[in-house]
Amino acid sequence: MIAIVQPLVPHYREHFFNRLREQAPFELYCYNGAEVMQKQNLSAGSTSVKPLPAWSIGPFVLYNPLRLLKSDYKVLVLMLNFAHISTWIILLLKPFLKQKVVLWGHGISVKRYVQEEQQPSRLLKWMIQLADATWFYTASEMALWRQVIPAMNAVSLNNTISEVEQIIQQPLPDKTALREKYGVRARRVLIYCARFNETGRRIDLLLKVIAETDPAEYGFVIIGAGKYKPDFSGYPHVIDFGAVYDPAVKQELFGLADLYFQPGWVGLSAVEAMAYGKPVCTFKRSETILQCVEYGYIKDGNNGLIFESMEHCLHTLRTISDDAIYTMGQQARRFVKENLTMTGMVDNASHSLHAMIQ
Repeated sequence: MIAIVQPLVPHYREHFFNRLREQAPFELYCYNGAEVMQKQNLSAGSTSVKPLPAWSIGPFVLYNPLRLLKSDYKVLVLMLNFAHISTWIILLLKPFLKQKVVLWGHGISVKRYVQEEQQPSRLLKWMIQLADATWFYTASEMALWRQVIPAMNAVSLNNTISEVEQIIQQPLPDKTALREKYGVRARRVLIYCARFNETGRRIDLLLKVIAETDPAEYGFVIIGAGKYKPDFSGYPHVIDFGAVYDPAVKQELFGLADLYFQPGWVGLSAVEAMAYGKPVCTFKRSETILQCVEYGYIKDGNNGLIFESMEHCLHTLRTISDDAIYTMGQQARRFVKENLTMTGMVDNASHSLHAMIQ
């Protein structure tokens, strides 16, 4: 038997857990409830979970480890997070337990990425060394840790979203017809689809690009809600749809767009955009422009565009050809098909679990 601990299960993660459970049966424990889900503007996934009472103070989380240690679990999949006190307790007790421990996480801080890619966290290093195996979200972070711990037992799950295979199986829609349906007249359309719950998304840069572009030439489609969401009503070339969870509506909105644009904190939204055949446009990671680990999926000039500055961004948007956008969109979709399917993510996790059990 296997136990997995997570804070919650949003809709974009449900297929992973549901399909993994078919290959490697497990019990899923969540220590956050519906209130946290609502606060983060997330839609709940339909995955059966067991509640795990926990106490949180700032980033630190403490749940009762006996709930996991008293059962017949052979493998525990815990979070690679040094603020989880209970994980430390289990790792330190591991020499006296019969259970194996897998740690699952980014392997690096999004907010301290630039510093930690040069000097990885010592606390995470200790956790990884105490564990039996590590699951990284992407291959980039796993490669960083291989330089530090060459012999570690690790796998990159290649983090992706639940709906990705359904998206890439859909034929590309009629862009002209969709623009007519939604009343979009601009020559080029950029779409943004992410929650406005994190200042690192750099909405100030999104507003700057909107303000600096010609309304007759450029249109913007906005999908998302959250406490940091600005008022777009003053921009005639912006259509704000709020939070959208209907896959049919999303398919149409992405279908009428040319490019996906999110200035910072690009995460799984990059996977969704590339699955729809949209090149992902963002700014280069720096100490002031924070990016999630999925930023590593973007290859500048191949399946997306990474801007060095606002001037670079505006110049590129004005001068890039339709042919270049189409080619990058095709390569973006191909990258998802070859590297970021849910089948691949589930298989990576399943193979690791079965190796632990043997």
